[in-house]
Amino acid sequence: MAMLWKFMRVAKYSKTALSPKVKVRGIPTHSRHSSSKSVPSDFAGHTPCSNTVELLGKAYPQDDYSNVTEKILSKVGKNLHNKKHHPLWLIKEQVKDHFYKQYTGRRGTPLFSVYDGLSPVVTVQQNFDSLLIPENHASRRKEDNYYLNRDHMLRAHTSAHQWDLIHSGLDAFLAVGDVYRRDTIDNTHYPVFHQMEGVRLFSCHELFSSIKDGEGLQLFEQGHRTAHKQECHTMEAVRLVEFNLKQVLTKLMTHIFGDGLQVRWVDCYFPFTHPSFEMEINFQGEWMEVLGCGVMEQQLVNSAGAQDKIGWAFGLGLERLAMILYDIPDIRLFWSEDERFLKQFIVPHIWQKIKFQPLSRYPPLINDISFWLPSETYSKNDFYDLARTIGGDLIEKVVLVDEFIHPKTKKVSHCYRIIYRHPERTLTQAEVHRIHQAIEESAVRELGVEGRF
Repeated sequence: MAMLWKFMRVAKYSKTALSPKVKVRGIPTHSRHSSSKSVPSDFAGHTPCSNTVELLGKAYPQDDYSNVTEKILSKVGKNLHNKKHHPLWLIKEQVKDHFYKQYTGRRGTPLFSVYDGLSPVVTVQQNFDSLLIPENHASRRKEDNYYLNRDHMLRAHTSAHQWDLIHSGLDAFLAVGDVYRRDTIDNTHYPVFHQMEGVRLFSCHELFSSIKDGEGLQLFEQGHRTAHKQECHTMEAVRLVEFNLKQVLTKLMTHIFGDGLQVRWVDCYFPFTHPSFEMEINFQGEWMEVLGCGVMEQQLVNSAGAQDKIGWAFGLGLERLAMILYDIPDIRLFWSEDERFLKQFIVPHIWQKIKFQPLSRYPPLINDISFWLPSETYSKNDFYDLARTIGGDLIEKVVLVDEFIHPKTKKVSHCYRIIYRHPERTLTQAEVHRIHQAIEESAVRELGVEGRF
């Protein structure tokens, strides 16, 4: 993943001008209802001069970490999760409805607050440091993230808001938003997708009040960290938090996908939860991962001002759930403005069953591109980003099909296969040739490769 980005100009690859700047802020309201102060969908961002990026009404000076592209900036503010009758909106509303009805406070009001309009521009401190992610952790690398500069970035996960929301006094909330990661190109990966974060904190009384003879049980102790608990937690507290978390998520998935759903849990590792798990569901005979979760790191909870509580956190991908539930075959379709796609999700109530009817399957056009890699560090994600910036959603998939090392010079050659397919019309070879040639020329100019075209 990691390589020094080869260019500093945001609009280098595309001839399309960025939209005029609009001053908008997404600000949480910290109320017991959904916060929807979202960025207008017609706003992208622009570069008032060559060394700054204008985004959400603020200018960010570029530096050696800046790698956000115009293509990505154009997605900021679309907020598909808040677009009524969009499939991602339907999934979000289903989860909200379930939590609002299933979990209520003493006065019958929803226990969980929902925040779906928080700004996607966060500090590196929010995205990594507040979550206790080490400075040398692989998840921080430029080749996996979109940085505005060394201090600011487009959030890579909704977990970037955990610390701030806990610090504001909340102990049960859902945070929903668009997140940005540099990744491979295929029908299940896109550089912008949507996540929902869930957090629940428990006091000693809340966790143990329903346990027989639970008066003597404690949340904390001075112990040792093991594979099953943190050093500061008692085993009784961890087991109850785990049980509550798995019960909450199993009920949620069963409510969304129906009774009889098979669920299994896989141990895994997240730097800000321990112990942590991935949830897999068996839907139509296939096991699929749908979310990650775990017991929150107590150091994170303490630093946010909730020293007397213990809690859990989970993160789920809305696209993943929607693709499974509605049988949507290509993640690019979520960005489609084709009425044939969108009208299928205009339903009288959010729980109505929907079976996506595929649009006409247009034929693919396949072109290969080969080049010698530069002597310095090279990242495949740099090439994927370049190809996506130029080809946009006309590119269905990019795959590395061959890697060759010259026996004498030891130079390395990569050959990528690019599959072009428009989701809504038939492409011509002439227009694909122009795009492919632009990718070849930009790869030489921007990535320093030596073409074998």
